[in-house]
Amino acid sequence: MPVLALDVGGTKLAAALVDDDGVVLRSARRTTPAEPWPACLALLEEVADGVDVDGVGAGCGGPMRWPDGVVSPLNMPSWTAFPLRERLSARWPGRPVRVHNDAVCAAVGEHWRGAGQGERDLLGVVVSTGVGAGLVLGGRVLDGATGSAGHVGHVVVEPDGPVCGCGGRGCLEAIARGPAVVAWARERGCAATDGRELAGLAADGDRVAVQALARAGRALGVAFASAAALLDLRRVAVGGGLSQAGPPLWTPMREAVALHARLPFPERLSVVPAGLGQEAGLVGAAALVLAGDRYWSPGDDGPRAARAAGGC
Repeated sequence: MPVLALDVGGTKLAAALVDDDGVVLRSARRTTPAEPWPACLALLEEVADGVDVDGVGAGCGGPMRWPDGVVSPLNMPSWTAFPLRERLSARWPGRPVRVHNDAVCAAVGEHWRGAGQGERDLLGVVVSTGVGAGLVLGGRVLDGATGSAGHVGHVVVEPDGPVCGCGGRGCLEAIARGPAVVAWARERGCAATDGRELAGLAADGDRVAVQALARAGRALGVAFASAAALLDLRRVAVGGGLSQAGPPLWTPMREAVALHARLPFPERLSVVPAGLGQEAGLVGAAALVLAGDRYWSPGDDGPRAARAAGGC
């Protein structure tokens, strides 16, 4: 049977019905309202369309209490300690319900059916309003103590750099997240109001726009080279809105990787565009159930998990 997938973001909600092969059968999206839960439930009901499902996977921004699925997304003030997993379990009782960080879900989607398919190890990165990431090592998702392993957005790439929203200084996210890149450019006279406009101006040769994206690209490349040295990675898949900026971002990114990844093992690192686009998070959320032996570790939580363990 197929499973339901939910992708919860501060600006967009998405839901899908996904089959055992990771193919999205139906999907629906809408702008995130002030109170997201009724809209989440309505989207899931819409794509389910009466089909009996084998479980529900969901990705949501953090912080969250993992694996309990109690979420407090920074950009969703109405959800403070919201029991997302519990609410989903109440609607689909007796089915596995699994909630993880949205960037982890995107990384899982890319590893299972996207740009990381066939790789043992993958760092999947989303460069958008923030810089989030998830990590797959040895073909299995790495969770860490709180489900936050792989969060490269808070790797320090510039020790004397700008203050980050986390309270630290010089984090990758403080330099390379979309709004920070645009703000840096605007402070220097660029007229861009968002990442798409900035990319367009850079493509037309605007000096400040080119500098802004190059600065972000170099920071990303430094972080990826550091991650490769630490983890012996072969591939990084990069998605999210800012990743669509093209050569003004990607050329400095790859140059920074080449400059800093000089040992024989990290110098083979391949940095590639994500392959699933907007469906990565949904496919990854579905994989928490459909391929839970690789992408979910906290234990038996429903019929599919019982079957995987040899139960009835």
